[in-house]
Amino acid sequence: MKNLLVTGGAGFIGTNFVYYWLDKYPEDHIVVLDALTYAGNKANLTEAEKNPKFEFVHGNILDQSLVETLLENHNIDTIVHFAAESHVDRSIHGPDEFINTNIVGTHTLLKAAKKIWLDADNKSHRFHHISTDEVYGTLGPDDPPFTELTPYAPNSPYAASKASSDHLVRAYHETYGLNTTISNCSNNYGPFQFPEKLIPLVIINVLFNKPLPIYGDGRQIRDWLYVDDHNRGVDLILEKGIPGQTYNIGGTNEWANIDIVHLICDLLLKKFSNDTSLAKQFANSPAAQANHPASLISHVKDRAGHDRRYAINAKKIKNNLGFIPEESFETGIRKTLTWFLDHQPWWNELLDVSYKDWIAVNYA
Repeated sequence: MKNLLVTGGAGFIGTNFVYYWLDKYPEDHIVVLDALTYAGNKANLTEAEKNPKFEFVHGNILDQSLVETLLENHNIDTIVHFAAESHVDRSIHGPDEFINTNIVGTHTLLKAAKKIWLDADNKSHRFHHISTDEVYGTLGPDDPPFTELTPYAPNSPYAASKASSDHLVRAYHETYGLNTTISNCSNNYGPFQFPEKLIPLVIINVLFNKPLPIYGDGRQIRDWLYVDDHNRGVDLILEKGIPGQTYNIGGTNEWANIDIVHLICDLLLKKFSNDTSLAKQFANSPAAQANHPASLISHVKDRAGHDRRYAINAKKIKNNLGFIPEESFETGIRKTLTWFLDHQPWWNELLDVSYKDWIAVNYA
């Protein structure tokens, strides 16, 4: 039985991880620590809060005293560290918050873990750090995918902050003997994803007849991973991963952004044609009049320093830990689309003034 502290557990990936873990390991105890910034939503965890093995704590990873108290009082033996500022555009316009949360916040967690787990008791433990493929920089069209040995070359303040936190985690293993592991994942998608991200943004904008803003030519390529496949990878690392090691978790599923937008438009048009209630629910959508939503595509000025391609070589986690994604992109994107259509009240609550202002600033 494990006692887990999940940081950022009210965010997109963290929320899905909590439900995944509670379902698979019903005897384990989970404490979520989340500051509930704009992308953290306590309502995500409504069902989890009905479980006596779950506890939510509203607090910040920068509060070392709070973290130490949680580690001691709940006999925490495993930290799964999701908490991070994660949107590249926001990091370009306001990098300070990324430095503070992603670097200083991670270091604060490491200091607390060292104090409670090593300095006081030297108890069995694991600190797992969730990172990103963006730390590796960008790839050309014919370059081989990133491996765990690819040199770091971050190109955005977000990627640089995550690279820095990766180095700190590694250093705490090498210097102090903290049992750490790191996973660098490709682009996640699925339920509970904040609407500023590409896939939910396209879905919601089609439903409300809003432009679909595409950076540059839209040929930027990403490797896409369904969120619960990511969680399965983290599970395997916690179970069988070697302390001090890094594991890349990818879907081996490269798509250009513009092709994903066209796919979602095609799927939504088909959904509307098969379900007449959608036309009543979203009467302004072009799909409600049997018009193709791709007409909403609008190419905008490219993002500063926009990486052209990411791709993950996941052979290490596959060969060493037995990781194989369960979802194809076709099955995963259909699940995601259905979830967003079925959960309008959830995402409608997030479409507040700050989000609308952010859209206006970035996609004007």
